[in-house]
Formats: sequence, structure tokens, C-alpha cells
Amino acid sequence: MDTKVAVISIILENGDYAEKINNLLHNYRQYIIGRMGLPYHAKKVNIISIALDAPQDVISALAGKLGNVSETSVKTSIIKA
Repeated sequence: MDTKVAVISIILENGDYAEKINNLLHNYRQYIIGRMGLPYHAKKVNIISIALDAPQDVISALAGKLGNVSETSVKTSIIKA
């Protein structure tokens, strides 16, 4: 199956939803190359970057589910590699 390399960036404005984000990422763990989470206490947000190697439909599904979590902003960058 054709896969693409992607980065999903998440800004989580309410830490109460961190467990939901982590559960979603756990469900897609087979596609995750790496992840980095940065708590930015000065602005009371959490910044998370996820690097993936996955089929386009998997990337879109994960990004959509993450975007449906309350008080989050999600952006996706994809390249064909």
C-alpha cells in the first residue's frame, strides 16, 4: 500500500483533553514514527507534533478525529515519500 510521510501538529488549549488525544494516538501507534509534546505553561497550552508514515486515508482519519477533540487546533502537512 502506498504510504505518505506526514506531520500532524496539535495545540491543545485544555489539558483535560490530553487523555483523549493520547488514546487516539495509541490507536494509531503502528503508523507513528515519533512524537514530541511540549507543555507551554506561560500560555497554558500543550503543543504536540506527530510524525507519521501511513496511507492517506489513515492520516486523514487521525487528523479528523484529533480535530474533533474539544479545544484543539490541528494542522497536517503531507509529502509523498
